[in-house]
Amino acid sequence: MPMLGLMFMEARVLWCVRVVGLRGVFGFRASSSMKRGKKTEEAAADGENDSGSATAKKAKKSKEPEAPVLYEDPPDKMTSKDGRNANMKITSWNVDGLRAWVKKKGLDWVREEAPDVLCLQETKCAEKDLPAEITSMPEYPHKYWAASDDKGGYSGVAMLCKTEPLKVTYGIGKEEHDKEGRVITAEFHNFYLVTAYVPNASRGLVRLDYRKTWDVDFRAYLSELDVQKPLVLCGDLNVAHQEIDLKNPKGNKKNAGFTPEEREGFSQLLESGFVDSFRELYPEQTNAYTFWTYMMNARAKNVGWRLDYFLLSSSLLQGLCDSKIRNKAIGSDHCPITLHIAL
Repeated sequence: MPMLGLMFMEARVLWCVRVVGLRGVFGFRASSSMKRGKKTEEAAADGENDSGSATAKKAKKSKEPEAPVLYEDPPDKMTSKDGRNANMKITSWNVDGLRAWVKKKGLDWVREEAPDVLCLQETKCAEKDLPAEITSMPEYPHKYWAASDDKGGYSGVAMLCKTEPLKVTYGIGKEEHDKEGRVITAEFHNFYLVTAYVPNASRGLVRLDYRKTWDVDFRAYLSELDVQKPLVLCGDLNVAHQEIDLKNPKGNKKNAGFTPEEREGFSQLLESGFVDSFRELYPEQTNAYTFWTYMMNARAKNVGWRLDYFLLSSSLLQGLCDSKIRNKAIGSDHCPITLHIAL
């Protein structure tokens, strides 16, 4: 019995040693698994692993932001469809405040671009408050200004010409529109040039009804001019005509600038005998915008709208050389656009 008891005790000790050894092995693996689980949880918290099942590395790769798709303005075309060389260069720019734009060196870009005519919108500046930097520009001896009669720092357009027009008029002959300083028309020998800052339907579409009235009256005004001479219309027309003309069409169908009513007004203008010069030349070009909100880094992401246009009388179409979007020019929440045309 003593011998059996000793053997029994030895066997019990050996069994305990094996159990302890196994616990040590399983304990190490469990600890390793817990560490991996913690890393996975941390990755998910950082947005690296939304599903919780993929590895953090794979999830991180899938969450990297996509590079914005930018529009590269191609080299300028200087010859028209009928073989003529461009002899008129017009630039249009919504400056979102003339005085601020001047301080941001907008005039430096204008001097490099050197258009024959410079049209500006949303100047927000009465003539008496114009900066000397622009009123004294010798490159443009003929300067014309329109501003809101009722509101200071609101609306306003300008036209600066190297060659003196035959005649310059302001507004469209309707007091309810003309008091806001939105239109200048210059008559040249063989065409009219109209620059316009079309009213915005505003947040909540509170001015949509007024905008619809404007569209009808403005179209009638342009059609009357077109009977006399062909025209070029430029400016901020405050509408993205088609879905291709803004980044997020689905989310903006009830917002100012992309309502069915505003888009239909633009379509009716085209049907009246006018041509969108950019779409005429680049019908399928995507990501080509002229306005970006200052919020949410929209310009760097190219989340924008094409609101600025050159429209031509259809009779001028054969002389169209190029319609440019100068989206690298800085100084406003809009960029300038330039037209090359043979007249």
